[in-house]
Amino acid sequence: MAKKVLVLGEVRDGALRNVSYEAIAAAKKIADGGEIVGALIGDGISQLANSLIAYGADRVVTVEHPHLKSYTSDGFSQALLAVLDQENPQAIVFGHTSLGKDLSPKIASRLQSGLISDVTEIEGSGDSALFIRPIYSGKAFEKVKIKDGVVFVTIRPNNIAPLEKDESRSGDVSSITVDIQNLRTIIKEVVRKASTGVDLSEAKVVVAGGRGVKSEEGFEPLRELANLLGGAVGASRGACDAEYCDYSLQIGQTGKVVTPDLYIAAGISGAIQHLAGMSNSKVIVAINKDPEANIFKVADYGIVGDLFEVIPMLIEEFKALKVNS
Repeated sequence: MAKKVLVLGEVRDGALRNVSYEAIAAAKKIADGGEIVGALIGDGISQLANSLIAYGADRVVTVEHPHLKSYTSDGFSQALLAVLDQENPQAIVFGHTSLGKDLSPKIASRLQSGLISDVTEIEGSGDSALFIRPIYSGKAFEKVKIKDGVVFVTIRPNNIAPLEKDESRSGDVSSITVDIQNLRTIIKEVVRKASTGVDLSEAKVVVAGGRGVKSEEGFEPLRELANLLGGAVGASRGACDAEYCDYSLQIGQTGKVVTPDLYIAAGISGAIQHLAGMSNSKVIVAINKDPEANIFKVADYGIVGDLFEVIPMLIEEFKALKVNS
């Protein structure tokens, strides 16, 4: 049976995150020919609606308010519940991001609905759709089928490919006025650490360092390699705990989950908590002096050696390839 599916578009720094487009692709499978409605919440975000339509949404509903400029659970839940009340969809799709992980359980609870989180793949479509998600820190996968009620899922970024962009698509863009009030939290100012380069959670190439990097300066060759490959730098919790880098780079069960095309792990032993955050990468290259390191069990390619010798060699080889290409 065809379903109306609502997709929450996630905005960061005035632009839609890639997971918003991936969520539309997931919604298409769930809808099985039904309508895809995009929802945009924020302040000054209506101009982004056509981008959602170009990637597959049939129409878009926006909610704008000064209190929605920065994300708060209270503000966004009030706005989204108003959209849901108007649209009454049979399915809802979020990105499994920090926003999605915070907001989706609250909305699901208000709707008295179940929630399937961290979906990495959808088999079938419509009522026959099976939702696949990792469990036990990525050691196994489960398949979940919704028998009754609202289909409510969050999808892991970089796992479900977005549909091809079609600029010729058109759709209605409407707005809802919601009086955002009784906020327990008001964001006065957002202070970000200065950062450049590719967003770690959306990078196609990740070069990650562990305790084996030994120091803050030890991350410099990793940054050079990541920049050369157009990727981002990540880290294990051990490296963050040792203050070699900021916790914003942490990958793992209590950090970011990444699924790049290429993951280079340098000086990372491979604790299960770290593997939970990167084991679904398409190609994993491990560099470690210990041939028994756990990281080699999940690696597609393993290099037993000193990262301070191997990384500079890789940098030189990639530079040579770029020159000759």
